[in-house]
Amino acid sequence: MSFFGFAYTPLILFLVIVAPVWIIAHYTMRWRSAKTLSTDDEQMLTELWESVPKMDNRIKNLERILDAEVPDWREQL
Repeated sequence: MSFFGFAYTPLILFLVIVAPVWIIAHYTMRWRSAKTLSTDDEQMLTELWESVPKMDNRIKNLERILDAEVPDWREQL
């Protein structure tokens, strides 16, 4: 067997065994990291969650003001 026969064997083994396992492991890790929230996403979600009661209170106040000034505003929509 020539030198090229010995050189092709490790190349074929790499392409058939190592490369697919390597690619699958790589994209599995990317998929897992994409499933979790980053610290920036967690911080933004926390800020939004904390602002919900304030927004709810504002909406209730606006509705109360509209009910006092324009009693049938809900029916006009």
